[in-house]
Amino acid sequence: MTDEVNLLREGDPKESALVDVWLDVEALSFDPAMRSVFYQHRVAPALGGAPDEKIIGESVEKLRKVLDVYEARLSKHRYLAGDFLSLVDLSHFPETHYFMGMPYAAVFDAYPRVRAWLEELFDRPAVKKVIALMAKDFN
Repeated sequence: MTDEVNLLREGDPKESALVDVWLDVEALSFDPAMRSVFYQHRVAPALGGAPDEKIIGESVEKLRKVLDVYEARLSKHRYLAGDFLSLVDLSHFPETHYFMGMPYAAVFDAYPRVRAWLEELFDRPAVKKVIALMAKDFN
């Protein structure tokens, strides 16, 4: 089985556990911060409301804390769960793709390893195909 197919690393309990851990980090820390900014910047105005800049600022700060952890992890490993591509890496790109179209994308500039990791993900042919199918009106 190739790494591209074995995204959960089920054949290796340690690697599989690391994928699970980083999926939890994403679900409990990364995603809530990203979603909050996205909602305030895109959804609230679409529903006739105004973005709450205080919530956006707080969410960007939460995102920075997660990116600090990611930067440290990526200083030791090529990908979040280790030196192998996994579901946890690929699961970051849809939300991040939309986030990069918002004025807050510069938050990633302070994290060179995170930027390199994202650039590598976004450069994958399969990711490019999915991005081409994603809704364009969010950016």
